[in-house]
Amino acid sequence: MTSYLLKRLAGMIPLLFGITIISFGMMHLAPGEPSVVGQEFNPKVSSQDIERLRSYYGLDKPLYEQYWNWLGRLAVLDFGQSFSADGRAVIDKITERLPVTLWINVLAMLIIIIIAIPIGVASAVKRDSWFDKGMTIFVFIGFAIPSFWLGLLLMIGLGVNLNWLPISGLHDYSWQQMGFWQQQMDMLKHLILPVFVSAIGGLAGMSRFMRTGMLDVIRSDYITTARAMGVPESKIRYQLALKNAVLPIITLLGLSIPGLIGGSVIVEQLFSLPGMGLLFFESVLSRDYPLVMGITVIGAVLTLFGNLIADLSYAWVDPRMRNRGK
Repeated sequence: MTSYLLKRLAGMIPLLFGITIISFGMMHLAPGEPSVVGQEFNPKVSSQDIERLRSYYGLDKPLYEQYWNWLGRLAVLDFGQSFSADGRAVIDKITERLPVTLWINVLAMLIIIIIAIPIGVASAVKRDSWFDKGMTIFVFIGFAIPSFWLGLLLMIGLGVNLNWLPISGLHDYSWQQMGFWQQQMDMLKHLILPVFVSAIGGLAGMSRFMRTGMLDVIRSDYITTARAMGVPESKIRYQLALKNAVLPIITLLGLSIPGLIGGSVIVEQLFSLPGMGLLFFESVLSRDYPLVMGITVIGAVLTLFGNLIADLSYAWVDPRMRNRGK
């Protein structure tokens, strides 16, 4: 297992290097620069002012030199300064927005895992029953409903008409005057709608993947042999079949790790939540190159890390993966 881990870690280095080159190049191919965006229709800004800004940001240098300078700073974990008016460090802006996105996506992922796996197993065991057909309808609805439309409906119904839940922000206006546990309950109330909207699509997809995987395993020869040997049906389902049926779910969970940082731009913007997704969207619009690259690199590292976790989980479940390539 150790050699397999080292081999996977060594393969991540050139992948990360290639991702940074492609991301840096594509970002600079997009029309507009931070020195030009927002200044086109300002009569007080002359071409000399724009050139001074380009020189200040280092945009007057060749593209390869800009990339090399950025890569040198990245080697010492320096993501640079934001091009925005506040000029803050990129890492400070990211860490400021990170907890909100983590809360939303971790809670959504936990809900998906806790609910989707039992639903998928039950649908496979009770194939073609009323429960299975009802879950199939739920899956199609979950896939079809746009998240922004569902969020707006919940905001109008539960927030505006019934006044049960808050519809925007992370805290109430009187949050500072609340006690500790009141603050936690207030934050939880503000997160209910965003977490539900974030989880509904993944819940539908994950349960369908679990159902398909469980059906494939139940039809396998070794399951038929176990039944012929008199192994109890509960042991067949939840010990023999479930272990192999959960393999596709491991892959999906590994690839879901980047979402913990990228977040959901639509959900965060809809509910006015200061998260990473909204920060990335705003940085792209303003051509804030250091901030875009900082978030991109973190997302790339998490993607590779998620793939590594998925591969290690596969190797732990299936020893043949550890011996591949020996």
